[in-house]
Amino acid sequence: MNTCIEVKDLTKSFNGRTVVNGITFSVEKGEVFGLLGHNGAGKSTTIDLLLGLKKPDCGTGTIFGLEPSTNRKAVFERVGVQLQSSNYQKNIRVDELCKEMSALYENPEDYRRLLRIFSLEKLEKSRVDKLSGGERQKLSVALALINDPEIVFLDELTTGLDTAARREVWGHLKDLKKKGTTIFLTTHYMEEAESLCDRIFLIKDGKKITEGTVKEVIESSPYENLEEAYLWYMGEEAAI
Repeated sequence: MNTCIEVKDLTKSFNGRTVVNGITFSVEKGEVFGLLGHNGAGKSTTIDLLLGLKKPDCGTGTIFGLEPSTNRKAVFERVGVQLQSSNYQKNIRVDELCKEMSALYENPEDYRRLLRIFSLEKLEKSRVDKLSGGERQKLSVALALINDPEIVFLDELTTGLDTAARREVWGHLKDLKKKGTTIFLTTHYMEEAESLCDRIFLIKDGKKITEGTVKEVIESSPYENLEEAYLWYMGEEAAI
């Protein structure tokens, strides 16, 4: 396997509060890598730093050996991104949004094919703000795949979805993995991480707690499932 994402001593503070605190990790081509932690742990900021959307105080984050902040076009032609806070123009239709995204890339995917894959083809002329939460989440993945990326970043993708919708999205992500797409996801759902991830990296208050395969992380704890192990690593054992 080849390393496609490299993070070294990444650190970021806001208003005197350290949100990401010296974390180091790497992601291999074709794997599903999960960055896990509670809300406010620093997951979204880590993605922003890695994508060059925010500037780190110190440390580095590279994708394909490139710093995205100085090689934005080269990186973003090969990367798909679904961010936790995706805001779209008022009254824009699904097909209009897909066409806008397609125009950003030299060789975009057929957006209609992506809509069919995610069972959204009947909503092509619908306004995005009229879609259900599950439909919007699936659309956000379809948009992240319009450039047929080698790596896709998914930030809290299934937050707010019901169980059926969440599992449907999981199925799509597993298909991406079979295709060889590298997936970098953040989540605080342990069932999601256990179902999807090859490796996981736990953070609390911006600091690394542990990392490894799901099996390794569980076996290094006193427990036999990821949810209980996660709470133990986070110092919340009494909450079980």
